[in-house]
Amino acid sequence: MTLDNVARSRFWARQEPALWLAIAGILAAAIGFSWNPTPLAQALAAIFIGCALVHATFDYGPRRALVLFVACNAIAFAMENLSTATGFPFGVYHFEVGPNLSHVGLIPIIVGPLWFGAGYFSWVVASVLLDGADRQLHRLFNLIALPVVAAFVMTQWDLVMDAPNATIAKVWIWHDGGGVFGVPLSNYLGWLLTSWLIFYAFALYLRRSCLQPYPRMSPKLPAIGILFYVSAGLTHIVPWIIGQTGRAVDARGYSWQVQDIREATVAILLLTMVFTAALAAMHLVRQTIWNSRPTASSRKSAGTD
Repeated sequence: MTLDNVARSRFWARQEPALWLAIAGILAAAIGFSWNPTPLAQALAAIFIGCALVHATFDYGPRRALVLFVACNAIAFAMENLSTATGFPFGVYHFEVGPNLSHVGLIPIIVGPLWFGAGYFSWVVASVLLDGADRQLHRLFNLIALPVVAAFVMTQWDLVMDAPNATIAKVWIWHDGGGVFGVPLSNYLGWLLTSWLIFYAFALYLRRSCLQPYPRMSPKLPAIGILFYVSAGLTHIVPWIIGQTGRAVDARGYSWQVQDIREATVAILLLTMVFTAALAAMHLVRQTIWNSRPTASSRKSAGTD
């Protein structure tokens, strides 16, 4: 373990109770209020992005965290602007949210950092699902598989949140509507492509930087990442429980019952993000149990002492 890892481990041990309490408070607030596009939800989004930066700094170090942040912003803004201008890869749309914010091209400046926040925690989940593949990128299988799995994990999040945000909240508007409650299939394919580009670029960088295996404190860090990932989806349970009523109309004039969209969103959430997070949690528990078992050499050493 390096001196940097030792310092982070000591900091975690001293601050752990307060950190867990803060995490619980942030996640509870995010689940309770992020579904409704209000100033409070925007503040929670900023906290979410900040938590992703802090988590990435602890897990990978500040330089690698910055590389991923820059990659997410550069690729996301490029692809989002390309799509608003040409329809590729997501489809034709425009943002209604954040008219008073600064823009990068036609895209509100908050969008790039949000790609980082969602993308980073999706990467953490995918790394756990592939048994720490982010620390074994010298293997060709991991270099190929991890960006693909992470892209699907991230697109699950968009599958959950896009329809209610576009058709009910109208945070953005799809000009031609789409079959998924006003959202086109091209959007999800565009998310897969854009996410893969981000994650493959980061995987290549990590491979070149010779990232070392997890320090001993690591099971807690991925666990936190899994919690942040799934909480971004769990917020959509709240409006379903409240029982919102009314109709939502897309740009084509198609309309749906709001409650139907909310119920479908929860069904998709349970069968995608919740399942994926649960599977990652089980992988993490299995890895922790396996790593805690004494090796043959350690048993032999104990027997000779």
